[in-house]
Amino acid sequence: MSVSEHPMQALAAFLPEGSFDQVVAYIHHYKVHLTISKQRKSVLGDYRHAGWGGNHRISVNGDLNKYEFLITLLHELAHLLTYELHKTRVEPHGKEWKANYSRLLADFIQQKVFPPDVEKALERSLVNPSATANGETELLLVLRKYNPVKKEGILHVIDVPEGALFQTSNGRIFRKGPVRRKRFECVEVKTGHRYTFSAVSEVKLLQEPR
Repeated sequence: MSVSEHPMQALAAFLPEGSFDQVVAYIHHYKVHLTISKQRKSVLGDYRHAGWGGNHRISVNGDLNKYEFLITLLHELAHLLTYELHKTRVEPHGKEWKANYSRLLADFIQQKVFPPDVEKALERSLVNPSATANGETELLLVLRKYNPVKKEGILHVIDVPEGALFQTSNGRIFRKGPVRRKRFECVEVKTGHRYTFSAVSEVKLLQEPR
């Protein structure tokens, strides 16, 4: 995994306007070793608690848009705050983490650093924030509107018509099925096996053979 350390002033390029000073205050106060990581498919960010007098360590993917970067950083800061108060005595995404994360989000929402549509989606998630990014489907769909680079020919699974074929990044082909709770049940064409996909999974829509 490639990572890079960023001086505080360089960090401003990754953050929404109006959020830099408070983010830096948290980083300095809690002695956070922050790294900006290249794209990781499995996680958007990561937190490692301080050990033996060392620093807390947080990494955030550098390919996120500014609003998603800040939200991911706050997610990881909430882990830090929870560890400071409870060490390892509570669940990683239990009520203590949810309370800290909600409080951090509410503070930045109050400062109006997010666009109105992101702010609205965040306010709905404050009551019971999700442990993972994919659990916040509505929020992710709004956030991805602000990605600086649009991927030509790529759709989210939620935008693929039911029954249509789509291809994943590894070349496998699926037929979209119905939604089951928050995920879509799809059938792999080659094997007939069923898999579930997040609504925000990025795929390529395929044309049916004539």
